[in-house]
Amino acid sequence: MQTPPVSRHGGDRVAQALQAHGVRSIFTLCGGHISPILSAAKARGIRIVDVRDEATAVFAADASARLLGLPGVAAVTAGPGISNTITALKNAQLAQSPVILIGGAAPTALQGRGALQDIDQRPLVAPHVKLFTKIVRVRDLGPAVDEAFAVAQAGVPGPVFIECPVDLLYDEASIRQWYADAAGKGSSVPDRLLRFYLNRHVKKMFDGSQDDTAPQVRAVAAPRASDASLQAALAALARAERPLMVIGSQALVLSQAAARLAEAVARLGIPVYLSGMARGLLGRDHPLQMRHQRRSALREADCVLLAGVPCDFRLDYGKHVRRKATLIAANRSAKDARLNRKPDIAAIGDAGLFLQALAQAQPAAGNAGSRLSGWVAQLRARDAEREVEIDQQAQAAGEFVNPIALFRALEKEAGEHAVLVADGGDFVATASYVMHPRSPLSWLDPGAFGTLGVGAGFALGAALARPGSEVWIIFGDGACGYGLVEFDSFVRHGIPVIALVGNDAGWTQIAREQVKMLHDDVATVLARSNYHEVAAGFGAEGILVKSMAEVPAALSRARELARGGKAVLVNVWLDKTEFREGSLSM
Repeated sequence: MQTPPVSRHGGDRVAQALQAHGVRSIFTLCGGHISPILSAAKARGIRIVDVRDEATAVFAADASARLLGLPGVAAVTAGPGISNTITALKNAQLAQSPVILIGGAAPTALQGRGALQDIDQRPLVAPHVKLFTKIVRVRDLGPAVDEAFAVAQAGVPGPVFIECPVDLLYDEASIRQWYADAAGKGSSVPDRLLRFYLNRHVKKMFDGSQDDTAPQVRAVAAPRASDASLQAALAALARAERPLMVIGSQALVLSQAAARLAEAVARLGIPVYLSGMARGLLGRDHPLQMRHQRRSALREADCVLLAGVPCDFRLDYGKHVRRKATLIAANRSAKDARLNRKPDIAAIGDAGLFLQALAQAQPAAGNAGSRLSGWVAQLRARDAEREVEIDQQAQAAGEFVNPIALFRALEKEAGEHAVLVADGGDFVATASYVMHPRSPLSWLDPGAFGTLGVGAGFALGAALARPGSEVWIIFGDGACGYGLVEFDSFVRHGIPVIALVGNDAGWTQIAREQVKMLHDDVATVLARSNYHEVAAGFGAEGILVKSMAEVPAALSRARELARGGKAVLVNVWLDKTEFREGSLSM
């Protein structure tokens, strides 16, 4: 067999395409099936961030995508490497986050024959992605990346999977030699037939690979709602005496336009509740932003605009909005716009662009502000009453630390450009009531799937997307168990995150209702574990806090250490509270 000249290997074709699309980092856990991609990407200046769990890699890519507005990229090995990502993939799908997952696979000629880590990966992955692409020829590797980036960002964003068999990734000479060795030199008819088959198979794999094509970066236009829906919404809002907006994560798909979106919301002059990735859109204390009693406000409103928010369990399947109110749904997804409740006006397109168009088309904001001043004042007064109640609850003293007082202290201590990553149940839900995210895209939570375990990956992705930013993980002690091992990754890669663990020795969100309804705390009890010592064992700094008096100094010390490049875990022993009684969601 004549050996062709050495040419660029398949792994570099993938890396070249990723580089062309502006990828800065690939999140991964190593595996022989994907090694050529990682090596080639590193050689091209792409940062390779290896972690201890494949799910973490996908969570990190997810966070990167949300903050940068560019698909995040993770690469994992075949079989169990891919199956370990499924929860994170589904979370990205339900959060409508554009993630590119590159997965290895067994050699093309050995698939289905019992090769190492060989499974049929399509039925496992396909339900959780917008597109599953199985590569069978070297020349298709680069174009598959181009297509993945376009599909992930088009319409309703979401994850895409590219399956890259290992024999397409190494250099042609090595693979030809590998197949020649596998064919053997026997002279029997079966041996000759095997050589014929393998030679033909290799020829198909590399056919056309000498014709090197440059990556094609496709412009992806954001979908825009119709002018008819815009005019109908303008008329409805002009008639309304008590209009209200709820803005969710999908309105921030075009993350680079966050400042323009914030300006548009302010110009509209309509009171607003922010959720998910939209938290922090208007800064800490904008007069139009309401934080409490959303259900009551929705039931009082005569016109409700849901921007990137479906009527799912968070809005009691649409029941929070009274039937007599005019409902406007701005959403990239027609299905989500009509989920559980048919809107009076469906604006199918990018919700953020729709709000900007509304602001540009309406009369001067001063008129709207004056007309709605009484309604805004009513909502703000109710918000102020609730803040006073929270302050009073923060004063309650116990044996350890009051979680409400802890978040009041964090509110004062955290930097103006802090990014808050939420991973937990009861502790995180308390934070969402108390904390005021500082700026647009400064709050990361899993989204509708309610996934525990996002914290470490989200923090990693956030730290790389926002170099120099102060990144806090708000960890429940239950959720902390998923990502604690990633302190090894933080230390190895010099990522100075700060983890604040609310340690109340239990799965408290579950225990609240379970104990009350079933009179049994089975499987909800944890220990006051020394999470700070585990972090220290990985080379991070661990701080233990058992009293409120220790909190200010501990938070200040954590920030100081992080500024010095050190990852930190603050393990705070909490008192039990009744702050979130009756919080069970179905």
